Amino acid sequence: MKLSLKTILLVVGIAFIATNCSRKKDTFLSRNFHALGTKYNILYNGNIALEQGKASINDAFTENFWELLPVERMQVTDEVILPGQSKNADFERAEEKAIKAVQKHGMNIQGKEKNPQIDEAYLLLGKSRYFDQRFIPALEAFNYILYKYPASDKINSAKVWREKTNIRLENNELAIKNLKRLLEQEELEPQDLADATSILAQAYINLKHKDSALQQLKVAETYTKNNNEIARYNYIRGQLYNEFGHKDSANMAFDKIIELHRKIPRAYYINAHLEKIKNFNYADGDKLAYLEYLTDLEEDRENRPFLDKIYHHIANFHLNNDKDSLATVYYNKSLAKSKIDKVLNTRNYATLGDMSFDVAKYKTAGAYYDSTMTNMKLNSKPYRLMKKKRDNLDDVIYYEDIAQRHDSILNLVSLSEEDRLAVFSEFTEQLRIRVEQEKAKQLEAEEAAKRQNSGINQTIPGQKGQLQKGGLAQTSSGRVVPGKPGGNGKSNFYFYNQNTVSFGKNEFLKIWGERDLQDGWRLSDKRGGDSDSGTEELIAEATDEELFDPQFYISKIPSDPKVIDSLTKDRNFAYYQLGTIYKEKFKEYELAKNKLQRLLQNIPEERLVLPTKYNLYKLYILLNQTGEAEAIKSDILANYSDSRYAEILRNPESALASDENSPESLYEKAYRYFENQDYTKAIAECEKHIYTFEGEPIVPKFEILKASARGRLYGVKAYEEGVNYVALTYPNSEEGKKALEILNNSIPLLSKKQWYDNDSSSKFHVVYQFKRDANEDVDAFIKRLNEKVEKVTYFDLSTSKDVYDENTIFVVVHGLKSIGGAAGFAEIIGEDKDEKDPIIRPYFSISSGNYTIIQRHKNLEEYIQSQ
Repeated sequence: MKLSLKTILLVVGIAFIATNCSRKKDTFLSRNFHALGTKYNILYNGNIALEQGKASINDAFTENFWELLPVERMQVTDEVILPGQSKNADFERAEEKAIKAVQKHGMNIQGKEKNPQIDEAYLLLGKSRYFDQRFIPALEAFNYILYKYPASDKINSAKVWREKTNIRLENNELAIKNLKRLLEQEELEPQDLADATSILAQAYINLKHKDSALQQLKVAETYTKNNNEIARYNYIRGQLYNEFGHKDSANMAFDKIIELHRKIPRAYYINAHLEKIKNFNYADGDKLAYLEYLTDLEEDRENRPFLDKIYHHIANFHLNNDKDSLATVYYNKSLAKSKIDKVLNTRNYATLGDMSFDVAKYKTAGAYYDSTMTNMKLNSKPYRLMKKKRDNLDDVIYYEDIAQRHDSILNLVSLSEEDRLAVFSEFTEQLRIRVEQEKAKQLEAEEAAKRQNSGINQTIPGQKGQLQKGGLAQTSSGRVVPGKPGGNGKSNFYFYNQNTVSFGKNEFLKIWGERDLQDGWRLSDKRGGDSDSGTEELIAEATDEELFDPQFYISKIPSDPKVIDSLTKDRNFAYYQLGTIYKEKFKEYELAKNKLQRLLQNIPEERLVLPTKYNLYKLYILLNQTGEAEAIKSDILANYSDSRYAEILRNPESALASDENSPESLYEKAYRYFENQDYTKAIAECEKHIYTFEGEPIVPKFEILKASARGRLYGVKAYEEGVNYVALTYPNSEEGKKALEILNNSIPLLSKKQWYDNDSSSKFHVVYQFKRDANEDVDAFIKRLNEKVEKVTYFDLSTSKDVYDENTIFVVVHGLKSIGGAAGFAEIIGEDKDEKDPIIRPYFSISSGNYTIIQRHKNLEEYIQSQ
């Protein structure tokens, strides 16, 4: 009976709870039952999932402290998310919990929500979608709170989150308007106020109103209680103050971060120190105290993860104090520590490249610039600027090599026999010392290898797994296998011994020098390194008897006047090119001036003197050296009064760049001859102006035009010779690069001479020949021919006058469909009895493809004989 009563009471109790906790009944018990279940079960787990997702975002996000930090630490990607998909499982779970809370515990009775936790559920729903970067659905969730729950205690938070979402959707003006209204009309909780002002600052930053952002970040930093947010807002304030040039205010913001020390992530703390370091005043600051400050940061064990940046700033300190060697050491230490910071790598490599460039180590600078570009975003503006700088460096490297090498040779040429003997005696003595040192190192390495090998493989009785004599190891089962490096074992394999490897590397460099890893590395033109490779090659070619004999090297000095003259001309031209490159491309006016002054000291050929003096005049003006500028101007006006440079100096305001005597106008004139098929005049014009403007950038354009005209007149062989000359003589100009491309890609196609089969062709011509010296009126013939052609309506015919060679002109009828039809057309117009003046003249018919071949190869006779 008792058991039965308990059962009845239990059933009644369950029925009572079930009926009174219905989502459709507005009772005290029902409201609190669903509110407690929502808050302490579903929303609790949902908020845990949300925090886990936010933590994973923070862990995956890499701050770029080199640029202005975003107010919110979240990386927005362009990845497209389809409906029903999620980027993060934690946010997906948080969203599911929020939806479950609404569906299972929502009490929408007569249009009003009776569960006070449902607005929290919608807020969780919006946040989970926001952090999952589904901003449109997130905006819907926040707007639903504002629409459905105007009396909610979370209404201000929902407004703040809505504007954060608007900013992510680039509705910055709307966000600013709504946030201003919120701040004016509502009294916000401290954290809501901090959130509202911080995102208002982000909207101002997005719209480039950075001065307005500063005050909002100050408010946000004051009212937030989150130390990470305090550090972040102050860091952004410091960055903005630096942009405005207010270094003292910036340092005060960074000091607030430093004061937090262990309360914030180490990255904020270290980068605040580094930003203060960047603001150091080198003119008036205490450099000794500054160096001690840097040293303390370097030696702090806790700063090891940030040594790459610390080394970079130490390097900058030494560079600013003209201690280039120390700066180079620290830049390289920074590179060794830096693995993923591409901005830091870019700055290190670019600075090292500039340092090498400043001391004329152009090949080294080029290598550093190549490394710089590998760390930059492809096709970005900084990348394009660096690539242009690197491409320009090719010209510098090329001409500096010529200048240095030829200067050395010509200096030796100018020495007396006694001086030459003294120079090479000293050289061979130094070489002897170097070889002896290398031999000593070799013996030392061999002795070290013997000592190491003699102690190898001594197995202790009773132990297995030790390396046996001869580089063999014994396994636990007793089987003997080849030994391997590492562990407790050793091996006498060559590459396992660091001493022998180092010796081998030095020996290779001594014999072969720097070599690129590619086929044909033994060839002399594959040698890398600097411009002294000629000496190294000479050493490699010398026999043991010749190696230390000064007379061997003296015998290699050129004595032929033609060779010496050629070296002098090449050297002078290289100096002129270097002067113009430094002036026009790099704006290195002092370097340009030194090169051009050196050129005039070398007494160059006359054609280089005037452009060199004019360029020097322009450089003196740029360097504010008015006395030197006036002197050289007077020289030009007095000794070259009829030149275009003198005319420019007399009338500096006139637009002489486009007058009839400017290089551009003269080039256009030569090109018009080319277009009109007057190839002989085009060639003559080009040759004249190549001589006149030698050393100027326009000369390669004349050369390539000349090559094209010669190709049209004399055939593909002449074209190949001309293009090859341009590629070899002007390899670093745009025309030289284009010429090389033509040689590699176009010439092989143009060189094909195989005749086309007439049956496979669809276009044919009738060709009439004329001799230039026959005094025949070609234009009158073309006029008569056109009258005949106009009467032919069943073909779309046309005529042209083509130059074949310097003695022959073709008049061509185009538009015929077969070889027989072409011959028949010529016969018809030559036998037209109804016409008083039929065209009776020798002709030949030819397909379009074969006509192209005879024009390229000038092999008309060969074609006639083949028909």
